Parts: sequence; structure tokens; C-alpha cells
Amino acid sequence: MVAYSFRPRFIDPILAGLEPGPLLPGMKRQTIRGASGGKRHARPGELVQLYTGMRTRQCRKLGEGRCVAAEPVTLLLEKPGLVIIGDAMTPADDHEAARQLDAFAIYDGFRDWPDLVAFWAAEHPGLTRFEGVLIRWEPLAGAEVRP
Repeated sequence: MVAYSFRPRFIDPILAGLEPGPLLPGMKRQTIRGASGGKRHARPGELVQLYTGMRTRQCRKLGEGRCVAAEPVTLLLEKPGLVIIGDAMTPADDHEAARQLDAFAIYDGFRDWPDLVAFWAAEHPGLTRFEGVLIRWEPLAGAEVRP
């Protein structure tokens, strides 16, 4: 089992995403993490533990999910922006690309693509290209939920 910690701004979207049912705007069921550092990421089929404030007194477990995908991801954070997941990328058409970038950001817990870019700029000043891993999970079925 792999544990991931999240900033407080992601608590509500993660809790919403742990509810059963289809993925809807406002739900977070994915995280983008660095590929290096010797840490092993979740693999499809494994449980993931979702926390906020790990390694602090404010540590709180938000819940668990089951990893459904772990794929390479590249974010190009300069305009016009681009997300490459595995071999797939946002389309070249400006309108469709903007729509897909916003959808990607929304499902990662942001208001839209500019909100995601602003967060990355604040957290990683000067970073315009990020290569890592996109980990996606699904909520656990009722019988799988742990107390």
C-alpha cells in the first residue's frame, strides 16, 4: 500500500472523489507526482492511502482508494500548455485543447488550467516542464472499505 499526502486545498475534492459513482467536476481521483527520488508509486490494483499533513501533528487520513492507473505524464506549463499522458496528448485545435486542459485540471482538484499553472508556479518557481507519474484511483466498494 502506498500513501500520498495532499495540501489542505485538496481535502474537499478528495473526499468528494472517494464517494462511489462516476467522476464529476469537483472530485479528485488523481495525483501528479515526481518519477524520481527512489519512492515507489502505486501500481494498478493496489490500495492507496490518502492523507493531509503527513509527518505533522495535523496528519489526517482522508480515506483509501484502489489504484487504476499509473502512467507517465508530462506537463508543459507555458502557454498554450500541454499535457502528455503516456502516448496521448491534448489536441492541437486551440478550443479543444483549452477544454481538455481545463478538464484535466478540474479532475486534479483545480478550478481550471490557469489555476493549476498558478499552483505549480507558486510551488515550483521557474518550472515550465514537469515529467512524472499520473496516479489515478477509484473509490473502494462497500465491502473493501476499511474502518
